[in-house]
This record gives sequence, C-alpha cells and structure tokens, in this order.
Amino acid sequence: MSHSRWSLLVLVAPAVLFLTACGRLFPPPPPEGEPVALSKAQAAVTWTDRWGGTLELRPDGTYTADRACASDSRKSGSGTWSQGRADERGGPWITVEYENFFADYEVLRKDGTLKLWVWIGDPDDGELCVLAAPAR
Repeated sequence: MSHSRWSLLVLVAPAVLFLTACGRLFPPPPPEGEPVALSKAQAAVTWTDRWGGTLELRPDGTYTADRACASDSRKSGSGTWSQGRADERGGPWITVEYENFFADYEVLRKDGTLKLWVWIGDPDDGELCVLAAPAR
C-alpha cells in the first residue's frame, strides 16, 4: 500500500469510529407529539404497533397483548396496567405489568393521534416502540 493510502486510512478510520460513537452517545429523539394525560376511558382502547402487534387496555385495569412491542421485545399475554403522572422521568405514562417485568409507555398526542412509546432495549440502540390508538 502506498504512503498516501496509509495516510488516508489513518485519517479516515478514527473519523468513522468517532462518528459511530457519537451515534451511540446521542440516540435519536423520541417521537413527535405533546405529552398528554389520558382518562382511564381514553386509555382503554386497542393500541397497535407498526408490526401489527396489539395491546388492548381495558377500563378495569387489565390488558391483553398479542405480539405488542415493549421495552425489551415483543410480548403476548395478559395482566394489569396502571397510569402514572408526569414526573422527572418524563411525561404521563402507562405501566403494563408483563409476566417478568414492567414496561412504562409514555403518552403523546400528535395531530389528534394518541401514541404510547418506549425505547426497545437500550436507548443508545435507537429503536423506538410506538403503539397508536385507533382514530376517534
């Protein structure tokens, strides 16, 4: 390899590593929308993710999930859910108690559409789980 190619490699390789690290240090922003607190009746609908998974929240505080995206993977099953208010963690949220863990979905509204969202895995991985409510 010629001297000029080595020089180029020495300059380009650290730049690529730096840009990759920045991408991991600065995850993409959350979905667009304003945080919104929902009544139990407003939250008690069937939420759908982009992969066709569903999360049906019922007014009695129970749910059924069918391959719904969650904070660690896709989940199916049933259990209980509850609501939380905005705090230092972020906007209002809905907590779903899956079999082995809790998923806290933040609640947003954008252009009349209600959304629940949570990071899938580590936020540095940059993948979001977004479930939308049916149009009303």
